[in-house]
Amino acid sequence: MTKRILVVEDQDDNRRIIRDLLSSVGYEMIEALDGAAGVRLAASERPDLILMDIQLPVLDGYQATRRIREHPELGRIPIVAVTSYALSGDEAKALAAGCNAYIAKPFSPRELLAMIRELLGDAPE
Repeated sequence: MTKRILVVEDQDDNRRIIRDLLSSVGYEMIEALDGAAGVRLAASERPDLILMDIQLPVLDGYQATRRIREHPELGRIPIVAVTSYALSGDEAKALAAGCNAYIAKPFSPRELLAMIRELLGDAPE
């Protein structure tokens, strides 16, 4: 069964890059353009993993992650903070909000895929 990944990202270019990367290895992508939509889609779609931008309209990525974590049935979904925030302490802040991992933009596609596969328990193709 194809793994489904929710990408919560407001920038078109970033979504396109991630969409191309994920589809190239057979993942299905669900897209949300703001944090509130990300929370709604996490609840309705039950993705296998979430890639969460931090700087988002409506709800930022920290708030969206906390709200997703409030739902007991969503608690096991791995969430990766994918952000241009790369200051000291930002990774700890993302992890404290409930993210399982953190990757800074610009990211290495190979590094992001390795992180996704590790969190999903997928063997590389």
